Amino acid sequence: SLSVGIKIKKEVANAFVKRQKRSTLYSEYYKNPMEQMHERCENYPPCDYLSDQIGFSMAYNRFFG
Repeated sequence: SLSVGIKIKKEVANAFVKRQKRSTLYSEYYKNPMEQMHERCENYPPCDYLSDQIGFSMAYNRFFG
């Protein structure tokens, strides 16, 4: 019966991950351009670091502008 419990947990986890991916795609599609720019900078460590030093807009423009 232990393997049955593990199988159920795995199925629940897989369903949860699929739901997470779907909602992420959905929210990505509806994000405004400013949010997308902030995420692009945050996901690029040199830009993220520089934005703490000189501000987001100057850092973003330096790397992506």
